[in-house]
Parts: sequence; C-alpha cells; structure tokens
Amino acid sequence: MEVMRLKHYYMSKVLPFEKRLFYWCNKAIHAPILDRLFEVLTHLGGAIFTITFTLGFALFAPNTLSRIGWQSLIALTVSHLIVALIKRKFRRIRPFLALSEVKTGKKILLDASFPSGHTTAIFSVITPFLFLSAWLAVILLPLALLVSFSRIYLGLHYPTDCLAGCVLGVSTAICTLPIIA
Repeated sequence: MEVMRLKHYYMSKVLPFEKRLFYWCNKAIHAPILDRLFEVLTHLGGAIFTITFTLGFALFAPNTLSRIGWQSLIALTVSHLIVALIKRKFRRIRPFLALSEVKTGKKILLDASFPSGHTTAIFSVITPFLFLSAWLAVILLPLALLVSFSRIYLGLHYPTDCLAGCVLGVSTAICTLPIIA
C-alpha cells in the first residue's frame, strides 16, 4: 500500500516537475560554448578518467595522497557495482528515448538511466579528497556538480538520476573511507 502511494506521489508531483527541470537544463540554456564545455566535462565522470585518476594517485602519489587514491578507487569500484545492480533492477529509459525534442550530445547511451553512473563515479572519487582540505573541496565540489549537470544537459539523464548518483557516490565513499585509514 505504501509503495503504491509513493509511486502515485512520484508520478503526480515529482515527475512533472522533473520533466520541466530536465527540459530547462536540456533545452532552455543551450549555447555552442556550453555544448563544447559539457561534452568535455562529462568525461570526468567516465571510466577512463576516474580509473586512471584514482590509480594514478594510489600508485604514484606520496603517503596521504596515495591513501586517498586507494580510498577513491575502492569507493569507485563498490559504487560501480551498486550502480550496475540498481540499473538492472529499475531499467529506467533514458530521457532522449522517452521524451520528445531532447537535445543530445555526440555519444548516446542505451543502458538504463537510473542512477547516473558518471555522477556516482565522480562523487565517489572526489569525496575522499574533500576531507583533505577546504580549498580542494571548493574546487572539486563545483566540478563534480558540473559533471552531474552535464549528464542532464546532454540529454542522458533525468535530474533524479543525477541526484541518486550523487547520494550514492558520496555515501559509498564515506562508508569505504575506514577500509584504508
């Protein structure tokens, strides 16, 4: 009964708002310079960058940074497994396939939309670094938010996909921090 109420609330209240927010991010603010910027920034949440970045720190950085690199790598690995399980369970269709007149980037994906893997990855990777210093947090947090926003801007994810990815990435990283202390 509670699940049905929750589903009704989502369908009647959240989904209409989410679609409006999605279209604003995806269509209303488009500009050629933003297209290029977000096509580049989105890759900071991709597998090649996140794995290379975390392994680089884990293997080649001095003591504290190496530990943080290992923490990020573990968080990235665990969060990726969780994302794969959730995507398999929910199978949410990507917005560019479900909605009309969606602007997409150059690389479109056909797997499930929920949660955003790029958003999960970038937040799982940066979270251990956020505890290193406040000035680093001031740089990394906006960068991660831009990566997340790029996923909506490029028509690949709904806002709740990215919100879930953010929560999942941060939560996983915080839970895995004690593994390598």
